[in-house]
Amino acid sequence: MTFPSFTTGEVLTAADMNAVGLWLVKTQTIGTAVSTVTVTGAFSSNYDAYLITITGGVGSGSAGVNMTLGATATGYYFAANYVSYIGGSGVFNGANVASWQECIYMSTQAINCQITLKNPNLAQRTFINWQNSGAATTAVNLSTNGGGYLNDSTQYTAFTLTPTAGTMTGGTIRVYGYRN
Repeated sequence: MTFPSFTTGEVLTAADMNAVGLWLVKTQTIGTAVSTVTVTGAFSSNYDAYLITITGGVGSGSAGVNMTLGATATGYYFAANYVSYIGGSGVFNGANVASWQECIYMSTQAINCQITLKNPNLAQRTFINWQNSGAATTAVNLSTNGGGYLNDSTQYTAFTLTPTAGTMTGGTIRVYGYRN
C-alpha cells in the first residue's frame, strides 16, 4: 500500500484526492472545566461513517463520559465489556436509555476514546462502536469495548459529550469522515 504524499505547491489530481480514505471534518477544543461539550456541524450527507477521537485534555476526576446525538434523550441501546488494570472485569449495558454511557473515559491524567459512528446523518438507525482506556492511578481504571445503536431514523449533525461526574478541561475533539 502506498500512502498519498503531497508537497507544497503541488497540483493535486482527482486520483490523488480519491486515494485519501479519511477526511478531517471538524476540530473542536474542549473548554475549561466544562460539564458538557456539544460538537455542531459534525455529520452531513457527505459521509456514511465517522471516526471520533479526543486527544489531550483531562477530567477533574475519574469518570465515564456519555454521548448523545442532537437533542435525542431516549432510544439508546448499548453493551460494553470492561477490564480493570488491577484485576476484575464485567459488563454494563442499557436498553432504551438517555445516552450511550461511558463510551469515553476521563481522569486527571487524560481523556481518551476512539468512536466509530455509522449512519448518523442518514434516515436510519445510527450504530456506534467504541474503545477507550483509562489513565488513572486509582482503582477506577478500565479498558472498555462497547457498541450499540440509536433506535430512530433522525438525521443528525451534532453530538454532545457529558461526564457522569466532574468536568473536562482542554483536549481536542476530531471528527473524520470515512470515504464512501
